[in-house]
Amino acid sequence: MTESASLEALRQQIDELDQQIQLLVNQRARCAQQVAQVKQREFAAGKQDQSPEAGPSFYRPEREAQVLRKVMERNAGPLDELAMAHIFREIMSACLALERPLQVAYLGPEGTFTQAAALKHFGHAVINRPQQTIANVFAQVESGECSYGVVPVENSTEGMVSHTLDHFIHSPLKICGEVELRIQLHLLAAPAADIADIRCICAHQQALAQCRHWLDRNWPGIDRVAVSSNGEAARMAAADSGIVAVAGDMAAELYHLKRLATNIEDYADNTTRFLIIGREAVPPSGGDKTSIIVSSRNQPGALFHLLEPFEREGVGLTRIDTRPSRTETWAYVFFMEFEGHQQEAHIQRIIKALQEQSVSLKLLGSYPRAVI
Repeated sequence: MTESASLEALRQQIDELDQQIQLLVNQRARCAQQVAQVKQREFAAGKQDQSPEAGPSFYRPEREAQVLRKVMERNAGPLDELAMAHIFREIMSACLALERPLQVAYLGPEGTFTQAAALKHFGHAVINRPQQTIANVFAQVESGECSYGVVPVENSTEGMVSHTLDHFIHSPLKICGEVELRIQLHLLAAPAADIADIRCICAHQQALAQCRHWLDRNWPGIDRVAVSSNGEAARMAAADSGIVAVAGDMAAELYHLKRLATNIEDYADNTTRFLIIGREAVPPSGGDKTSIIVSSRNQPGALFHLLEPFEREGVGLTRIDTRPSRTETWAYVFFMEFEGHQQEAHIQRIIKALQEQSVSLKLLGSYPRAVI
């Protein structure tokens, strides 16, 4: 067989495989539609425990996490497991949209890393609703205008996002999932911008902190202005050639900005973690975390007594952070995150022990660990 004939045979084989894949994807979509019909009948019959205005629950975070883990476990290559998981992520997103498209609030405007995190977690078939502040994201989900919200909670180099933690103290919302996103920051300007005319550098305060040393070395003496988001900074740079923005690829493409410098973050492994917030508790997925807020008694050894139940049960803390209490001077609340689900017996024993040792305890939710 000649080279050209061999190539043509391979192309024909690819075409046949594409047809099979397309048929199977549509078959999966029809199954998703049937699942929606079953859920609607169960809801109408009162078998789903939800408020009447909410309607049946179509999105199941624990189920999606389980499916993605299985995809990665059985993958045999040559595509790597993450690439395969991303393909299935989009298939599930499109199938879910046939049942009922999700509306997801995120810290906007368009082009923020929070939007990128929302797309990574939910896929591109959801309806994204940009919000001006983290408070607005919480409000949209609390009111039911959006099914879920995405908020930043932690950066690997700059620590916790205090605005997000503070909102959890009084919000009735629950944590339903998490997303980890590698952060690559660029210095962006309008196409016609002249470096000699640059007046200031704009970005979210976290982004400015994440590239502080690079800016000190390369752009000393230029004012730095913290704004509500990197997307907003990119929008400002597109409208004013005297402003440059620190933002990511999505913002650069959305606002048609040129890159004056790329990958300016001070640490190569710069990663931000985002939380998915919603109104419903999430059942166990088999690989979960739990988050709580604990207000301790103001006495010697208070923190030791809070940590002791975790050591006794052999449960690892993945995060602990403190915030000032709003009700008592020099008192603090602890944000604690640990492995396991609140329905597991040993986690229930830990929570009971903490309740006995603390002034108050608020369970923020149990949720699947980030898969992709």
